[in-house]
Amino acid sequence: MRYLPLTDADRDAMLAVIGAGSVDELFADVPAAARLAEPIAGLPNHASEMAVERHMARLSADNLTAGAAPFFLGAGAYRHHIPASVDHMIQRGEFLTAYTPYQPEIAQGTLQVLFEFQTQVARLFGTDVANASLYDGSTACWEAIAMAARITKRNKAIISSGLHAHYVETARTMAKFTGDELVTSAPELVAEPDDAAVIAAIDGGTSCVVVQYPDVLGRIPDLAAIAQAAQAKGALLIAVVTEPVALGLLESPGSLGADIVVGEGQSIGVGLQFGGPYLGLFGCREKFLRQIPGRLCGETVDADGKRGFVLTLSTREQHIRREKATSNICTNSGLCALAFSIHMTLLGGEGLSKMAKASHMRARQTAERLSAIPGVAVINRHYFNEFAVTLPHDARQVVRDLADRQVLGGVSLGRLYPHVDALSGGLLVAATECTTDEDIETFATTLAEVLA
Repeated sequence: MRYLPLTDADRDAMLAVIGAGSVDELFADVPAAARLAEPIAGLPNHASEMAVERHMARLSADNLTAGAAPFFLGAGAYRHHIPASVDHMIQRGEFLTAYTPYQPEIAQGTLQVLFEFQTQVARLFGTDVANASLYDGSTACWEAIAMAARITKRNKAIISSGLHAHYVETARTMAKFTGDELVTSAPELVAEPDDAAVIAAIDGGTSCVVVQYPDVLGRIPDLAAIAQAAQAKGALLIAVVTEPVALGLLESPGSLGADIVVGEGQSIGVGLQFGGPYLGLFGCREKFLRQIPGRLCGETVDADGKRGFVLTLSTREQHIRREKATSNICTNSGLCALAFSIHMTLLGGEGLSKMAKASHMRARQTAERLSAIPGVAVINRHYFNEFAVTLPHDARQVVRDLADRQVLGGVSLGRLYPHVDALSGGLLVAATECTTDEDIETFATTLAEVLA
């Protein structure tokens, strides 16, 4: 029997209280193109569990998965090798079934894991403190912008053109409800990011400067110079790291002067998973501790002097009065944070550095091979494991043609910036330690065929 707890009268009463004429009005902010006008074609309304399993298996067979083809996609989600021990550990019952500890001191194992996760993130980012994770990199980025506004009492954020388009759109969506001003622009296909333009845009009304490191085109901005310029005007520098493995080679944003560092933790311990769930990372200077969103786990001793862990700080509205909450982030990505922490523990500092060096080496090999193809030009002068190339044709069609030939050959800039004609021939290419010589050669020869 279906469980329908609400009657039509119940729904009408709730709609009347909130001032909505229909349930459909609650979805007004969702673009019409993203809303279903009718049930999904191809899915029956009623079927047995076995029939649904078979049907879904047939549908999934149409996917070209990361491990089944040469894979050069990146743009914020990267394929790295995850040891089997990570999956084994996170599937233990005490971890897999554990939820947010509302009676936190009872969940000592969960709190210890999150405490160790925070320590790893703080060391990786070069920040004094880190929280117990957020949903993903894009929401963490917005939370940092909102945090900067609270700290500086200003509401204008300068967003570098190198920030990922999806992160920008997330910030725009949230800023509609807060009144924050976001100064944004699209990137240009040039070898180096325009740090001077970012610095020139900073004024006395700027709350923060948001810079991706490496940026959306794989370029590496001068964080130290931007931090100095921002702080001279009383603004904060927010560094956004979408590829944390890069910090196995690059200097940490905190050591370069960033006040807040956020990012996406998917690369470490978390699979691609067709887009989620992912893991938001968030660190900052200690003096901003009480403005940090989410939760913070701490270490203490009990009445008998034994080491223990506690929920030290909870700034969400479910723990404190709504008007004092810094965020409505209602939980952390605990299982993904555990996967991150296990993988990072297995790697250690030396292992992370080796992983980063291997990824960089594969990217350089890929760039060198692609640059030998007529009509293909590598844009970047400096990069970690991702770079941009220009093609003689619209990169969106090239990507589709490559996929038809069983090659996942990068992310077209036209997909990220559909209204910027100057970027239509741009292609983002990423390589990692999982990339092989055969992958590179197959990609190059197939791309040459498609462009011919």
